[in-house]
Amino acid sequence: MTIPSSDRSPTRFDPAALRHAVDLVRARGATAQLVVRRHGVTVVDRSFGCEPTALFWTFSAGKPYTVVLIHALAESGVIDLDAPVARYWPEFAANGKEAITVRHVLRHRSGFATAGSAVGDALAMTGWSRTLRRIERARPTWPPGSAPAYQFVIFGFILGEVARRATGIPLPELMSSLLLGPLGVHDTYLGLPDDQWLRHVPLSAPRPVRAVVNRRATRAAIIPSAGFSTTARDVTVFYEMLLNGGVTADGRRILSSAALQAALVPSSEGRIDRFAHSPIRWSEGFQLGGPRHLPESISPMGSRSSPRTFGHNGSNCCIAWADPDRDLVFSYLTNRITRQRDDLAHLAEVADAVLDACPE
Repeated sequence: MTIPSSDRSPTRFDPAALRHAVDLVRARGATAQLVVRRHGVTVVDRSFGCEPTALFWTFSAGKPYTVVLIHALAESGVIDLDAPVARYWPEFAANGKEAITVRHVLRHRSGFATAGSAVGDALAMTGWSRTLRRIERARPTWPPGSAPAYQFVIFGFILGEVARRATGIPLPELMSSLLLGPLGVHDTYLGLPDDQWLRHVPLSAPRPVRAVVNRRATRAAIIPSAGFSTTARDVTVFYEMLLNGGVTADGRRILSSAALQAALVPSSEGRIDRFAHSPIRWSEGFQLGGPRHLPESISPMGSRSSPRTFGHNGSNCCIAWADPDRDLVFSYLTNRITRQRDDLAHLAEVADAVLDACPE
């Protein structure tokens, strides 16, 4: 575990509070990685039951990679966020979806949360063409733009197909050339290659979920909403680039500061998400921190997170976020899903322990 003493580090933090965060992770007993960096200094780097190079399936904590790719393509003029999705993917317009824009999708306001059902989306997600056909046949439930409704699977497929059609380049190649390559990360994969299978961490979860996610075909599939395999260390590299205004550690620009700030403007403040049934604070592709408006609501980024905190939760199993006010990056990847409320409370408790250690 890396927890330098406060008198040796230029970073302000409370080592005892950081140790409490580590103790919370250890007590849960899951296979996990926890990495925390502040002001560019690693203050926690700990693996539990695995190597630091073990690869976790991140669920929706991987969505921000797809989000940043889309914003980068928009900034370069390849995609217009206010254009209908059907401009790039004409078949998408079927059954009343012609008015849905790329920005509606980024804000989870497309008007339909699933392409028929959540179970159907999950079972189809290993097949790109099969999922696209389901999306094309789907009908909106609400007018586009009217209300947030989390698209837990179809989000990445819609944005990924827009990117593919606008550029003519397969999504994994785009992701590698425009984001992962410039970041300099070597342990992040959209679709786990066969030669990396022995590094994957199996999921511990209720049997139906475990049966799907632990399949080799699932880990290898291109699922831009959930199918990133990575390490906590690699995730912190991604978020530090964002904290640095879209510039990588070696000075390569992925996204302008202005484009990033526009992507982080709140698009939903305290409204109940119609799919998640909780008041998620959304921006254009990121979940935001800050206080929740309902007493029983829990933020996975911690009750003490600042409103400018941004990141994404992944099935209350994996999470990563950055807090610009504290210059703090947090990446916590686990392999365990138990009860939704308990898992969410655990993420929040670990986050609050870290926030206690690193005040604004």
